Amino acid sequence: MHRTVVIHRTPGSLPRQATQNEEALPSMYRRTRVFRLAAATAVAAGLAVTAGVAPASAQKSKALPATTINGSGATFPQGFIDQCRETFREVQPNVTVNYPNPGGGSGKGRTEFADQVTQWGASDAPYAAADLSKIKGGAFLYVPTVTAPITVSYNLPSLKKPLRLAPLNVAKLFQGDITKWNDPLIAADNPGVKLPDTKVTIARRSDGSGTTENFTRYLSSAAGSVWKLGAGSTVTWPADAQGGNGNSGVGAIVKATEGAVGYVDYSDAKATGLKFAEVQNAAGNFILPSLPAATAALEGVALNADGLYNPLNSPNAKAYPISAPTFVLVYAKYPDANVAAAVKAWAEYLVGPCQRQAKLVDYAALPKAWATQTRERLKAIS
Repeated sequence: MHRTVVIHRTPGSLPRQATQNEEALPSMYRRTRVFRLAAATAVAAGLAVTAGVAPASAQKSKALPATTINGSGATFPQGFIDQCRETFREVQPNVTVNYPNPGGGSGKGRTEFADQVTQWGASDAPYAAADLSKIKGGAFLYVPTVTAPITVSYNLPSLKKPLRLAPLNVAKLFQGDITKWNDPLIAADNPGVKLPDTKVTIARRSDGSGTTENFTRYLSSAAGSVWKLGAGSTVTWPADAQGGNGNSGVGAIVKATEGAVGYVDYSDAKATGLKFAEVQNAAGNFILPSLPAATAALEGVALNADGLYNPLNSPNAKAYPISAPTFVLVYAKYPDANVAAAVKAWAEYLVGPCQRQAKLVDYAALPKAWATQTRERLKAIS
């Protein structure tokens, strides 16, 4: 049984001044960080959440029969998936879309989808070639959904302005070569800044993670041979690194530990109130994570015919360099017609009407041409 949690807001109750981007939105679409956290908590408890926010599209779809479709996987797009699940109920009230909070990680999403434990999955990275033969449901589609920064978040209360980090120093921080925050290498990136003599504590993922894979792929590209831990959904971190489950788990470690540094998706980093660094991009500019900087990372990037794309270490001068891809996994054919129709409607909603809601929960929408291409590919689902 679902309960509805209605969160009332008045203009005077906003906990902070709305940003310029938020002011540009209709008032009924503005969401405060308080609502973002309350919504996530309610979704995790299996509750329906409303705040006077209508679905992103007023158009009515043909009502589908009562069907439940289960998913699992990436925590990087958790906020977007949870947001879309809530408003999809108003478009298809008979369809229940399940997704745990946290999702379990990209590795879990790929494995459970391949084993047909779930009807759809979410992953920030594609299957390894060796794993393609293990996908029991046959042909499947990668469905791109959004992009967003992976932040380099840190806990250094004495610093009032964002820390600047070159990719070589990001690599050395996370592989344990830099052990104090006042290291001369960090100082060189931050002239005139008084850095604390605080021990560096590395916060990393404890689960198989697409965020880890994209972060380590970025370091392999941007730091080259300086980065020695390789790339993958799991890597061998320094022995004293602290592991957290999901992006929110890593964020919690950073929040609680002075001197900690972790890689956390932008949505969770903002929701947790973390500080994050300006990272030097391929053009030599130090860029703070933001949705416009993630969108810039997509400029000039091609969407492949299979739905994959890679904005990491973008050459765009305005790009945040650790802007990551993320995908939903769906089968081309399902043995149950109702499930096929429900999965198709859900995937179409993610790349269609719900794209307008992406920035409300701190994600950058797909380029319109990509969304159009993807909707065409989804016609193959049966």
